[in-house]
Amino acid sequence: MTLPRRWGRLALVGSALLLLAALLWGGARPVGESLTRPRVADQANAVARGAAAFEGAGFGGISTAALSRNAVPWRLVAAALVLDAQSRDPAARIDAATLARVLARFGFLNGATVVNRPSGVMAATTAMPLGMTTGDVAPVGGSVVRVANLGCAACHAGVAYHADGTPDPARAVLGMPNTSLDLEAYTMAVFAALRRFSASDRLLPAADALFPDMSLRERATLRLLVLPLVRRRLAALGDAARPLPFPNGTPGTTNGVAALKAALGLPLIGGGMGDVGTVSIPDLGDRVLRTRLLVDGAYGVPGAARRATTRADLTPDHRRALAAITTFFTVPSMGVHPDAALDSLGDATAVVAFLETYRPQPFPGVIDPAQARAGAAVYARACAACHGDYRLSGQGARLEGYPDWIGEVGTDPLRGATFAKPLADAVGHTAYRSRIAVTAGQGYAAPPLTGLWASAPYLHNGSVPTLDALLSPERRPARFQVGGHALDFDRVGLRLGADGGYPRGYRPFSQGVWIDTRQPGRGNGGHDFGAGLPARDKASLIAFLKLL
Repeated sequence: MTLPRRWGRLALVGSALLLLAALLWGGARPVGESLTRPRVADQANAVARGAAAFEGAGFGGISTAALSRNAVPWRLVAAALVLDAQSRDPAARIDAATLARVLARFGFLNGATVVNRPSGVMAATTAMPLGMTTGDVAPVGGSVVRVANLGCAACHAGVAYHADGTPDPARAVLGMPNTSLDLEAYTMAVFAALRRFSASDRLLPAADALFPDMSLRERATLRLLVLPLVRRRLAALGDAARPLPFPNGTPGTTNGVAALKAALGLPLIGGGMGDVGTVSIPDLGDRVLRTRLLVDGAYGVPGAARRATTRADLTPDHRRALAAITTFFTVPSMGVHPDAALDSLGDATAVVAFLETYRPQPFPGVIDPAQARAGAAVYARACAACHGDYRLSGQGARLEGYPDWIGEVGTDPLRGATFAKPLADAVGHTAYRSRIAVTAGQGYAAPPLTGLWASAPYLHNGSVPTLDALLSPERRPARFQVGGHALDFDRVGLRLGADGGYPRGYRPFSQGVWIDTRQPGRGNGGHDFGAGLPARDKASLIAFLKLL
């Protein structure tokens, strides 16, 4: 498929696209691989290789081609962000600490210790936030630019929690969702900072101060090549209020479908601002049992039978098929061209091997064993037919079979409508025509519930703050706050005050955002299953769900 010229101008979700699109150069060679990828002692260990790739591999996003789409010239962007912070707080210094505070506002995890990194995987020595990958590229001969993009762990590594539900952003778990990551706020902040400081004679000196190890060659490349192109692109945007025609989500949600449409040159609903089919970042526990991915199951394994899957179905062919589909996620999220995305199939296959072994952080609070056992029976009769067969095992519950159910449950329909036949056809005309069985309009998939306790807010669009409210629809608030939040281990979900905001005195580790469920794509209705259960059964069910 020949992609439209707008590919290089609109592709997006990940990093701050605005400038990415600014750098429309081509035909260059990469200088190095991702500098954030951990080293692996035993390359024969697929799980270790997969964890390392999940944490820091570039997946094709560290390239000159990606620099024209989603990747950013990191040292220039970082300097602009720090100068913008200093303009708001004159006491802020131009240093790494200020940059870390700025990035933490958007939910990036700076300096977090990965608590489930497999043995034999050695952390990369990098100052980048977890999941933000970097490397050097050469736009033209003799030049070099340090670029940054988003990798798997930016969205899919979440904070660990203490026994009282407070988050610990100094500890991270690969595979858990980053429910505080706000790509919309990050993109808009980069756009505003570059618009303000790209013409300032303070920008390059700030980059020097932030990165004293920057080479003379990169300084010259930024001054003579990158900065003029950024200024030109910003001028072309004129007085536009935003760099992208569509919203990038809220803390813990992303807008990959709109990103993909833009990349493939398809029209956006309402010109873009109506294309708000955002979805919650999921926990990845037991997702390897799925044969159809995305919230609507649009990406299927070719030839897969429509039947329940068990662990006996996790064959090498199944793993490779899932891995091939996951490489396509790099197209909207990292700006990788569809013709190049399959180059990362080896890393993706290793990632699937890692995810097959992954378990989320065990629920750190108190669970009543008798209540949880009673809840297992409630789950078996009220939930298992759609979400899978979980069996009590030791101190937790293990998914033994997944039914792959997809249908209508009355939840907000906008996300389903955004992935319609034109997009399905466009994906089918890419290099993935034999790798993805694309369907549209089937409803929403009932996902595995592993790691559910730390995945709030709930439903596919993140519109319900607690499991208690999910089971009792009359308690679902119209507005609530999310981002940098603590968890309520009784209601299981976001810890909120009576007004839907954070409790008095709580200081979130990232910038909170108010979610209004009356807005398009954010409706909190539907999925009324469990509403008719007696209060005792609801409480028992919630106790059991903590074990998943």
